[in-house]
Amino acid sequence: MKHIGLLTSGGDAPGMNAAIRAVVRSAIYNGLKVTGIERGYAGLLCEELRPMDLASVGGIINRGGTILQSSRSPEFRTSEGQKKAVDILKRNGIDGLIVIGGDGSFHGADVLYREWGVPTVGIPGSIDNDIACTDYSIGFDTAVNTALDIIDKLRDTADSHERIFVVEVMGREKGCIALQVGLSGGAEAILMPEVDYSLEKIAQRLRAGYKRGKLSSIIVVAEGACSAVEVASGIGKLTGFETRVSVLGHVQRGGSPTALDRILASRFGAAAVTALMNGDYGCMVGIISDQVVCNKLNCAWEQEKKIDIADYHLAEILAI
Repeated sequence: MKHIGLLTSGGDAPGMNAAIRAVVRSAIYNGLKVTGIERGYAGLLCEELRPMDLASVGGIINRGGTILQSSRSPEFRTSEGQKKAVDILKRNGIDGLIVIGGDGSFHGADVLYREWGVPTVGIPGSIDNDIACTDYSIGFDTAVNTALDIIDKLRDTADSHERIFVVEVMGREKGCIALQVGLSGGAEAILMPEVDYSLEKIAQRLRAGYKRGKLSSIIVVAEGACSAVEVASGIGKLTGFETRVSVLGHVQRGGSPTALDRILASRFGAAAVTALMNGDYGCMVGIISDQVVCNKLNCAWEQEKKIDIADYHLAEILAI
């Protein structure tokens, strides 16, 4: 292994730049050449390559997004597109590939390794924290803190006007962000795809809080669980209380990464380079109980990432 390629794919996540920095500097430290591939697999097919040196990753550890950019590539999903990608890698002397992204990105890396023999290693980057075989993925902690900061501000205006705010956070299939934000933000209810809910029970809890003098309430909704607008409408009808909706959207993807995400990304980047050097191909790095581990790429979609149901029950207890 003398020359590695590096790309970011799928949705961007705060901390991806810190991972890019760690890959480049760890590789150079070990005498490897690094080529950055712009715009993910789409950029690979267009041969959008650039050499990466120490200076190219200076001053990026604190930046959100990804300096290599990201995009989707329908062409890469075809056998013809994959062959074209492999030919480009070979033509440019790239011996192995590190892919930073989610399970969709890992599908591509897995295909390149299993069907075309390209050594690949994945680094989990997803604000949803929906990738199995790792406790955390890059960007999750930052997204949670971004959403929490906004909810804290909404709580101020909710108290002032005695309103209920229904706040929709990201999470199409997993409620990891909703759970962590709801627990840390003192939400009165958390709605997630993994747990059934009853608007009537939530309304009863809100009415009980109002009777003892509570001025406002926050309900956190994962986008994949239900419509925040419908929840607000239903709660308003059941309680008679004034409700407002705030959909946080893509603001959760941006911003400077937290210290936790920067450290996680740095550890992942260095571990990915080590994995390629040691011949651990077709794997993804991850963190379990604060230890960096390597598992097969297909672990990302063949195993289910489960929420901590104990945290959910704790949030219910503390919301009485």
